[in-house]
Amino acid sequence: MRICVIFTGGTIGSAVKGGTVGLSDETSSLLIDMYREKYGAGVAFDVLRPVSILSENVQLRDLDKMTECVRSVARDGYDGIIVTHGTDTLTFTANYFSQIFCDIPVPLVLVSALLPLEDPESNGPDNFAAAVTFIRRGIRGVFVSFKNPYEPCRIHLASRLTYSEQLSGRTGSLLGVHFGEVHGREFVHNAHPLNPSEDEVRACAPTPPAGESLCNDVVVIKARALLDFSFYRFADFKPGAVIVELYHSGTICTAGWDTNFEIFLEKCCADGIPVVIGPVDSAANVYDSAAGLAEKCTIAYDMSFEMTVLKVMLALGGKRPPAELLRENRAFEKLVRPAR
Repeated sequence: MRICVIFTGGTIGSAVKGGTVGLSDETSSLLIDMYREKYGAGVAFDVLRPVSILSENVQLRDLDKMTECVRSVARDGYDGIIVTHGTDTLTFTANYFSQIFCDIPVPLVLVSALLPLEDPESNGPDNFAAAVTFIRRGIRGVFVSFKNPYEPCRIHLASRLTYSEQLSGRTGSLLGVHFGEVHGREFVHNAHPLNPSEDEVRACAPTPPAGESLCNDVVVIKARALLDFSFYRFADFKPGAVIVELYHSGTICTAGWDTNFEIFLEKCCADGIPVVIGPVDSAANVYDSAAGLAEKCTIAYDMSFEMTVLKVMLALGGKRPPAELLRENRAFEKLVRPAR
């Protein structure tokens, strides 16, 4: 089996020096050496390093270099591709890759670590080993391998990965529905009703990328108690879109004056600024406070907020209406509930 490993930095590519965590050129060989020490030399690894960054510092040019690197080897006869990545922006890159590599012919697995490899508590070696095991299944698409403390290593659909938990770094999928788990050297699919089966993923026809470029001219607002919308004035700068993360119930304040989202929405509409809100469960009851919002803005249904932001950026970059891309379901990003 041949695997191309693309190193991009992050904690998995770092070491502790002088009391701080910084990038290290030695970790690429260390990660592969750790795998071979435990599992032998039965896998041939080719190594590339298009960028070396701490992922919190990622720029559009870095994403472009990663993308081009993956594309350059995707059809070179490898059994799979592993991309090492920092945890801070792992979710963004995973969601992004799921939309632009809809036609990738092999498994592409993103791998990261909460602690540097030299730390005996690092999950990096387990995440890497699980990625290799999963690649043996030959399921094409984009995935993430991640082991939380006291849990087995889980494989996630990249299109459903959500941001890491504050303080702990625990990482998971939308609604906690991961694609499967790796036990030893065996992958076990998670037969959850919200999950596609292995056969469904294998049968998914390759589709063109959802877009080629990202537009970063977006303003992201998170719902919270007493949020004052009057601070968001766009007299000098007109964003391509405003994206608002709602409460879990699909609601946001529509009372008061400065705290009233509907008043803010009317101002955005008057200024010609598209507004996208979400995520919303299409099968859930609608609250009085949210009734009528669909007539004035675009609602992102049945997907993570991380995917919502990514799709809006792709839509603006491709000069497409955000609503058009938000309706699509290219990589199982939408949760399709079974019929009752």
